[in-house]
Amino acid sequence: MKLGSLKEGGRDGTLIVVSRDLTHAVKATGIAATMQSALDDWSNTAPRLNALSDALNAGHATGAFALEVAALAAPLPRAYEFVDGSAYLPHVERVRRARGAEVPESFYVDPLMYQATSAGFLGPRDPVVVPSEEYGIDLEAEVVVITDDVPMAATSEQAAQHIQLVGLVNDVSLRNLIPGELAKGFGFLQSKPRSALSPVFVTPDELGDAWQDEKLHLPMRTWLNEKWFGEAECGIDMQFNFAQLVAHAAKTRPLTAGTLIGSGTIANQDTSKGASCLAEQRTVETLRDGKPSTPFLKFGDSLRIDVTDKSGASIFGAIEQRVTRLK
Repeated sequence: MKLGSLKEGGRDGTLIVVSRDLTHAVKATGIAATMQSALDDWSNTAPRLNALSDALNAGHATGAFALEVAALAAPLPRAYEFVDGSAYLPHVERVRRARGAEVPESFYVDPLMYQATSAGFLGPRDPVVVPSEEYGIDLEAEVVVITDDVPMAATSEQAAQHIQLVGLVNDVSLRNLIPGELAKGFGFLQSKPRSALSPVFVTPDELGDAWQDEKLHLPMRTWLNEKWFGEAECGIDMQFNFAQLVAHAAKTRPLTAGTLIGSGTIANQDTSKGASCLAEQRTVETLRDGKPSTPFLKFGDSLRIDVTDKSGASIFGAIEQRVTRLK
C-alpha cells in the first residue's frame, strides 16, 4: 500500500491511503488520524489500511478523491528520530581520494551514521529555503526506510522485520558549512537544514522484486533545472543494507515507531550513471580535471528526484523543489 499526509489537521497532517497509480486517495478516517499514530499501533492499523488500499485500487473506496501533490505534506511531517547513514562507499572513497586520504578499514565493517534533523520535514513540493548561496547548497537523493518500534540491540535479521515503509528523501546539505563544523569534532548542525520527503511512503511488498536483501534495486533518477543529472543504481555498491543500518542505530538504544533511517547519497563505482548530489559530481571532476566545474545550487534552481518501476511509472511520486532565498 501507499500512504501520504495532507496539509491539514495540524502539524502532523492527515493520513491518507493513496492509489497505486498515485492519482486518487482516501482519508484513513476511523483507522488512524496521522502517519505517526498508524505507526504507533502498526500491527493493528496496517491490516485495516491494507483493506482500505485494496478497496481504493479496486475503485470501491467511499470518499475517494483526486490526488493533488501540491496539497501533500511530507508523509511524516515530523518524526521522533531521523538517522542518516553513508552506505554507498564509492562516494566516501572518491571524496577521500580527492583530498589524498585513505579510507579507514573500519568503514567497510561499521556503518557511518549521524543524527539528522527530524523536527520537521519539507513536503514534496515545498521550496528549499536558504539564507545565502554562499553556504554551498546541495541536494542529496537518498532512499529512506521507516520502522515501527525496534528493540535495543536488535540483530540485522530482527531489524529487517521492523522495516515497515520505504520512501525517498532529499537530504539537503550546505556544503561550505560542513568543513568548519566537522573540524570541531562534534558533527553536523548548521550544515544540515530540513530535508524533503517523497509524496508517499510504500510498504516493501509494494515494490515486488525491486525490494531484495533489504535494498531497493532501482535507479535513483535526478534532474537539475529540468536537465538529466543522474540515475545511480540503488541496489549496487550499497555496503550496508537497511537491516544492517537499522541494527546499527539500535545497538545501544531502542528506536521509536516512526524512526527514519537514510541510506546516504546513492553512488556507484560506475560514474557514467551520473550522480545523486553535487558534491559527488564535483569530486569526480576534481579527480579528472584537478578542479570542480559544476556549481552548487543557486536561488531559482529547480530539482527533481524520482524512482520509477520497470514500466516507467513513479513509485513514490517525485520530489520537485525550487531553491529560494530566506525573506
